[in-house]
Amino acid sequence: MSKKLANGYLILVFAVLYAPIVFLIVYSFSQGETMTNYHGFTWRHYQTLFSDARMLAIVANTLLVALLSSLIATLIGTLGALGINRTTKRVTRESLLTLNNVLMVSPDVIIGASFLIFFTMLKIPLGFGSVLMSHIAFEIPIVVLMVLPRLREMSSSMLDAAEDLGATTRQLLTQVIVPFISPGIFAGFFMALTYSLDDFAVTFFVTGNGFSTLSVEIYSRARQGINLEINALSGVMFLFSLLLVGGYYWIQQASQKRKHRKREVAS
Repeated sequence: MSKKLANGYLILVFAVLYAPIVFLIVYSFSQGETMTNYHGFTWRHYQTLFSDARMLAIVANTLLVALLSSLIATLIGTLGALGINRTTKRVTRESLLTLNNVLMVSPDVIIGASFLIFFTMLKIPLGFGSVLMSHIAFEIPIVVLMVLPRLREMSSSMLDAAEDLGATTRQLLTQVIVPFISPGIFAGFFMALTYSLDDFAVTFFVTGNGFSTLSVEIYSRARQGINLEINALSGVMFLFSLLLVGGYYWIQQASQKRKHRKREVAS
């Protein structure tokens, strides 16, 4: 009985989470102009979306910012995690972790306002550069938190064995440490990418000069009235998210299969 209740509760949770998304996507195929009634199947709103030059440019801006910020944040965050992990003094290590976690627990509005004041004081123009730097800043702690657990799982005896076999510092990093922590690196990259695509509050404060991202544009259009083109865009972005999740899952499965094969060969 308890198992049935647990399964029922799980189904209810997923239904509540996905019902609004399904609702948006279903009405993206409606012939009407609003979500009051379904007026029959059509691709018209998707055709409008893909013929909207401004929206396509904003999608390109959003993806460019997300990919660039995620790559840079992954590189910096991985190096930061390596540095924190190598810190021998506990007080210093805990202090660094606390500073790293500040952006994770701070409200997005405070972070956005802080970046706005920072860029204004330095007279940095608001636009692509300000959005990119802001996204990199709040993504780095995410990558650090994803990579650190993998570093802590690494056995020091493995590193000692590599050094005893004559491995240089570069070989130790590229052939031992990075392959071992690669699942954490990939997890950090995909988490950073998701946070960048999803962010609204920080981006809203630091965007300007005609530059916009999807979250800000959707908010601006929603204030003028719901357009089913937004529903079509939501459907496309949901499909893109599924592809991201599927890609991450495929990479994880491929990595596990390679490790399993290596163990079989070694044995």
